[in-house]
Amino acid sequence: MGTIAELEEKLSQPSKRLISDMAKIEGDIMILGLGGKMGPTLAKLAKRAVDAAGLHRRIIGASRFSNKGLHQELTDFGIECIPVDLLDDEALMKLPDARNVIYMAGNKFGTVGNEHFTWAMNAYLPGRVSEKYRNSNVVVFSTGNVYPFMPIDSGGATEKIKPSPIGEYAQSCLGRERVFEHFSVKNGTKMLLYRLNYALDLRYGVLLEVAKAVASQNPIDLSMGFVNVIWQGDANEYAIRSLLHCESPAKKLNITGPEIVAVQWLAEEFGELLGKAPIFENRPSETALLNNSARAYKLFGDPSVSLAEMIRWTAHWVKTGGEQLGKPTHFQERKGNF
Repeated sequence: MGTIAELEEKLSQPSKRLISDMAKIEGDIMILGLGGKMGPTLAKLAKRAVDAAGLHRRIIGASRFSNKGLHQELTDFGIECIPVDLLDDEALMKLPDARNVIYMAGNKFGTVGNEHFTWAMNAYLPGRVSEKYRNSNVVVFSTGNVYPFMPIDSGGATEKIKPSPIGEYAQSCLGRERVFEHFSVKNGTKMLLYRLNYALDLRYGVLLEVAKAVASQNPIDLSMGFVNVIWQGDANEYAIRSLLHCESPAKKLNITGPEIVAVQWLAEEFGELLGKAPIFENRPSETALLNNSARAYKLFGDPSVSLAEMIRWTAHWVKTGGEQLGKPTHFQERKGNF
């Protein structure tokens, strides 16, 4: 892949298993918070799956759409785009009803110094959305940050591990989950809490950050020495298919790649592909933010894109000067400050 068009074609190509499951999903799909890193390709993936299944269902997206070009691009693709500030209660309540909702709204970066807004987005808004879409199936994007750091040899946190979020961002994400859980019980709304880390495409993500550091000969901090990653296309597919697995009380599901990846090994792999010797600083800690997604693979099957493919594609993207979003993950953060 050498162009944005080729990348987005890959990210939005529906698999046979997605097309099959889309035929089982009844009703339209509303995506709240469409304008983030993952939303546009998730909407395109859903639209292509609907078309491939020969269905007549609406894919609707609500977002501020500060990027007017994105609004036009998605509209041209056949997605119904609604510009809205979701914190405007009157505007939220006027949104179309939908049998299925994928909730992607939230705030992470810039939390320090603006904590009130993060809590409003991550913990207040879910209550209003829960009232608006009380009769829908709701997949709620959450994060593995709600878990404590896990020992490297633990296999990662399963859904049975008790949340222990570090820092205000992660605390507000647990707040989001608890509010949605409350309304799932109160109203009988079927929900799934989608605990994701770390999704990537070639324009952003952990692999891009490590590859860039190797290429530019910047030191790589090993204090968070291990990570999970998953291809964004697979994460988006799992999110759509999760609409078939919503429950009341809300179901919890971890989503990430199958490997626990050593950052040092990852940098050395990029070093070979890019012809640069990586530079390291600090030593790996004995714990890291790690998830175990075995439960998801039992439901959906293994990811379609392997770690080896993601590494190779990312190295090529960096070599050829591919476009970047400029949105770092801050995966190295161990104190929860975002």
